[in-house]
Amino acid sequence: MWQRLGGQRIHSLLMVGLLVCSTFVAGCTGALEFTVDPRANLNAYPLQIQEGETVTFDARDSEPIEGVITEYLWDFGDGQTSETTTGFTSHRYSTFGMFIVELTVVNDQGGKDRATATISVNGAPQLNLTYPETIRSGDSVLLDASKSFDPEGDNLQFAWDLNWGDDSDDDGDARNDVDASTPTVLLPTNRSGTAQGSLTITDSAESSVTELFTLEISPRRFEVTWETSQLEYTWDEYLDQGQQWEGNISPGETGRIISFEGVLELQQDILAPQDNFTLSVFIVNDNYERTTQTEGGNLTANESASATLQLDNMNSDGENGIFDADSEEILLEQLLSSTGARKGQGAWIWSVTAQQADPDPLFEGTPDPDPGNDWTLTVVITIMVPKLTEIAYE
Repeated sequence: MWQRLGGQRIHSLLMVGLLVCSTFVAGCTGALEFTVDPRANLNAYPLQIQEGETVTFDARDSEPIEGVITEYLWDFGDGQTSETTTGFTSHRYSTFGMFIVELTVVNDQGGKDRATATISVNGAPQLNLTYPETIRSGDSVLLDASKSFDPEGDNLQFAWDLNWGDDSDDDGDARNDVDASTPTVLLPTNRSGTAQGSLTITDSAESSVTELFTLEISPRRFEVTWETSQLEYTWDEYLDQGQQWEGNISPGETGRIISFEGVLELQQDILAPQDNFTLSVFIVNDNYERTTQTEGGNLTANESASATLQLDNMNSDGENGIFDADSEEILLEQLLSSTGARKGQGAWIWSVTAQQADPDPLFEGTPDPDPGNDWTLTVVITIMVPKLTEIAYE
């Protein structure tokens, strides 16, 4: 009985021992199966960039510790990720801001390690330039960039090159001048055609944006009608024998000369013979000169000696119509100086010379029997004056 019971006890003890030993061995095996993590090392350059630029990431100094590194998992912080088998890559940042880049390194045992870097992306200034679509010669054009801004709120610097056709700083490059530095510019125009310039705005991080602007400048449009008028000039003078008088006029400044008439009239003599004077006109630009002598009037009929110079049809009549020009002044000059219409422009020199002014009084203090030394010159010039009325057009 005891032996039987003892046999059962021995058997039970053996079973318990085997179970305990099995459990112990299994526990020992589990303790030996652990994962060794790698060591991640991340370098990024440059750490500060402008919007749209690229950053290079270098993790080649990462260590697997055990085994080899099998994966590099990149999270660039802007919603973009990447997986590589080498520890070298790059990424372009298209938007501004601060981005935390996270690298996860995985080795062949499944171990992982992480490293981070912070990238600062400066936002490019936002250039907003406006100007009128319709520009007429002589207008002052408002170039307005006041609504430009920097995403980070920095102050902006403005550099206007207002005319690419003019090297205002004389450095040999007509496209790098700084003609103004304010957010808005009032640019005068004086002729039609195409004008080009540029605006560059720069923030405190030296990020800049440049925009070219092209202004299409149209001429002004005028309706021209011609009106006929007369200019009259009168002089009263006294000349002793042998003396000469000159008077200058410029009648063509305001109109087209059509004709002229100059009449010199001497005061009536009491005694014969009547005085003899010379009347001359010289139009400088035309090199036109004419001279005439006074002719004696009938003393008994109280007629005075006189001389007349005249010329008709100097220029053709003006034609009404529609004309384009950069200004009223330019159009007026064109109308008065066009072929067949420019005669009589510039200075006119009228002269009166006393050739014969006798007799003198017989006795000093007695009345002069020959008062013809007093004379009057009347010049009447017929001109056609253009009337200019500006009209609007698209």
